[in-house]
Amino acid sequence: MNDKVCLPRLSLGCLGGTVSMQSGLPGHGVTPKLEGRELLAGLPLLGSLAQISTATLCLLPSASLSFQVMLDVLSWARREVEGGAQAVVLTQGTDTLEESAYFLDLLWPFDVPLVVTGAMRPASHPGRDGPANLLAAVQVALAVESHGRGVLVVLNDQIHLAADVRKTASLAMAAFESPGWGLEGYVVEGRAIYRRPPALRKVLPLPRGREHRVALLETCLDADSALLQSIPTLGYEGLVVGGFGAGHVSAVWAESMARIAQDMPVIVATRTGSGPTARATYGFAGAEIDLVSKGLHMAGDLCPRKCRILLWLLIGLDNQAALPGWLAARQ
Repeated sequence: MNDKVCLPRLSLGCLGGTVSMQSGLPGHGVTPKLEGRELLAGLPLLGSLAQISTATLCLLPSASLSFQVMLDVLSWARREVEGGAQAVVLTQGTDTLEESAYFLDLLWPFDVPLVVTGAMRPASHPGRDGPANLLAAVQVALAVESHGRGVLVVLNDQIHLAADVRKTASLAMAAFESPGWGLEGYVVEGRAIYRRPPALRKVLPLPRGREHRVALLETCLDADSALLQSIPTLGYEGLVVGGFGAGHVSAVWAESMARIAQDMPVIVATRTGSGPTARATYGFAGAEIDLVSKGLHMAGDLCPRKCRILLWLLIGLDNQAALPGWLAARQ
């Protein structure tokens, strides 16, 4: 009894996703079904690691999560820490995990670890990876070495920083990587082993505005600019473009984006999946030198999806002026 009381307190929040999915009617596929207590039921070892309280915050495929849902999740997690939780773990679907983890990381003000995990195989399938990922996530969340690192993503016994991680495979078990930066650490025999010390973090306040929208478009060969030109008329307040290569667009797109940038922030990222945008190499119309001269922002190695999240939060704070500073850290 005394040993139980001495265990650290950990809060587990469940959002649904593949880790919670089971088969329903034959031929209808898997859907989110398992709540938090059911996820824990198959892992009695966790009871010896921490006093764990669970909350099923929603049961959704992660494609249906929203910024408002994530703000609600953040509010719950903050209350848990303020109430004495020494670590927080979230389970969710992997489709948007890289985005939701970054969203939370930008707003997570505590040294207390917040760890996000999920699964690539449904709970009802042979070889399911959810239990192993949940166990590793709890072990990472409870490690003293995890403090001060913000939001961490733990899958396949690998530890990633929220800002760096990307889902790079649709169905493979090893679906997550941190291109260019590499892993933050590993889980070995139940221990979190880090490759480097924690870096200094910057955190944003909660956004005041929440109804605005930021568009995300991707360049492609011989793309027309009709949709791009319509962005200002559709009520958007920001634009992110996933550009070719090192952050390039066609000459036609460059002219349209320059006009849009007179009314709203425009970020150009790379669609390649790895590496930064260039700063001062290419001089043709639509390359980085031209785009910067037109008032556009180059994303560095922050991927287009995460650029959209950063921009949405800054607009919600009416602090678009801070955007260059945030992106400079990714150059």
